[in-house]
Amino acid sequence: MDSLDAVSLSILLGSLLILAGILSSLAALRFGAPLLLVFLAVGMAAGEAGPGGVPFDDVELAYTVGSVALALILFDGGLRTRYATFRSVLAPSVVLATVGVMLTAALTAPVGVHVLGLGWVEALLVGAVVASTDAAAVFFLLHGRGLRLRPRVAATIEIESGTNDPFAIFLTLLLVEILAGSQHSWPEIAAGLAGQALGGTLIGVVAGRGTAHALNRLALPQGLHAPFVTTVALVVFGFSQVVGASGFLAVYLAGLILGNRPIRAHTAIVTFLDAATWLAQIVMFLLLGLLAWPTRMIWTLVPALAVAGVLMFVARPIAVFLCLAPFRFTWRERAFISWVGLRGAVGIFLASIPLLVGLPNAQLYFNVAFVVVLVSLLVQGWTLAPAAKLLRIGVGRAETPPRRVDLDLPGQLEQELVGYHVGANNPYLRRKLVPSWAKLALVVREERVLAPEEAGPIRPGDYVYLLVPPEKAFALDRFFVDMPPVRAPDSGLLGDFFVGAEITLGSLSEIYGLGIAPDERDKTLATWFAERLGRPPEPGDTLPLGTIALVAHRVVDERLASVGLRLVEPEPPDPPTGRAARLARRLRRFAQGWLNA
Repeated sequence: MDSLDAVSLSILLGSLLILAGILSSLAALRFGAPLLLVFLAVGMAAGEAGPGGVPFDDVELAYTVGSVALALILFDGGLRTRYATFRSVLAPSVVLATVGVMLTAALTAPVGVHVLGLGWVEALLVGAVVASTDAAAVFFLLHGRGLRLRPRVAATIEIESGTNDPFAIFLTLLLVEILAGSQHSWPEIAAGLAGQALGGTLIGVVAGRGTAHALNRLALPQGLHAPFVTTVALVVFGFSQVVGASGFLAVYLAGLILGNRPIRAHTAIVTFLDAATWLAQIVMFLLLGLLAWPTRMIWTLVPALAVAGVLMFVARPIAVFLCLAPFRFTWRERAFISWVGLRGAVGIFLASIPLLVGLPNAQLYFNVAFVVVLVSLLVQGWTLAPAAKLLRIGVGRAETPPRRVDLDLPGQLEQELVGYHVGANNPYLRRKLVPSWAKLALVVREERVLAPEEAGPIRPGDYVYLLVPPEKAFALDRFFVDMPPVRAPDSGLLGDFFVGAEITLGSLSEIYGLGIAPDERDKTLATWFAERLGRPPEPGDTLPLGTIALVAHRVVDERLASVGLRLVEPEPPDPPTGRAARLARRLRRFAQGWLNA
């Protein structure tokens, strides 16, 4: 009976600890604290060295939970990434995720040698442990802080944080094996890396396509689609690790392929994965906090701070500037990307591997990694928004994201029903504009369900439901936000819509249903403006594009930085005048066409 009581007590204490972490997230969102920092603090407070006094030293359990949590985080990140976004920043993101991780580890290693007194292999292990950015911390801070970043910068940061974990894990495991006595030649190391990458890619692609096919073919009971997909993600991860492939790469690619295919219960799967990912992160962060002993970290505090300082201000910036040199990023964009290199649970998770295998200085590695993560979250996490404003990379979102209702429609996979509340300041109501791929299906007004023909003009307070492709539903949010009043509104702008000049014509066409030639889809708005104008743009320059017009809004260093979207006014019919007037109109049209060309 005593053992049963101990199990019940463990369940009670564990659930209370998770509940405390969930409730503490409210304070984190209110005061802007990085959520990972809050969970780690709760775990440290509940640990044996904290007020809670809970004894915990099960490194194997922490490693297992951490592996599951990271697999779900990466799968969820891939599920939400669009192919268009992935392709547009694939090259710089992959370079940062591979060469950038290696450069960061190598540039951090000298600090470990001279400050921590380690050998070069051990110092390189410390650098590898803290070299990768944390996907959970980056996703939360970018989306939770309400930042509107330049699309290319935001996509690069997110793709890098989601894909650099496999390389960092491989590098860490390789160095751990070397320190444990294994001998590897450089050809063996290269072959091992290539094998893990190719195996993870193959398994991820096959698993993503197979899961999509199974979802659409199997008649699963209602409510089991989401648990089925989540379990498949863990199976993909476990199988890849067992056969020697990269499970983290495989699970990310499986999510990427699945998220870009028409599948059943798409909305239910995304919602369930949100909850599962949050719970896995909370448990992982709490367990890692329980493993930490603040009293032990005091002895390595100063050297660990030196490692954190070099990592944030020297190693990461140099690696980012070198890796992005072949690509068209401004120095401000490179500086911001280097500053958003947030360290998180991945670093502490990797630092638990030497503890698990029993390396001589394992506790030192863990303490240094823990301090580096705390400093990164405190310094970089809290200064993310000011850095974006200072470098003119992004602005804060003044509007609150709308609440969207998603409903799957049985019998087909191409459309789903999404609902929004229409406010007086919605861009949808201001300009009566909706993308061509969204079709109004019904209107709810004063608790009455009306067809679009019965409802007539949309009014403030209505609830509208539209048929849209599932992968584009999120793009409708911008049409239903409550825009704040502006000091000097431009009546020609689309609900005060502005986009970064680095967005491509193809991305813009997907939102507004524009006809863009295939050879121009990858051009950015800045490049397109420069080619059309034949000179540096100036604020106010206007170019037509299909059913909209693009207005140069802000120019920095003779390069377009942001663009306003405006409706194209219909041309009035030619008045019935004489021959001279017709000739003048033709001359004006010829001149306008020549200027546009």
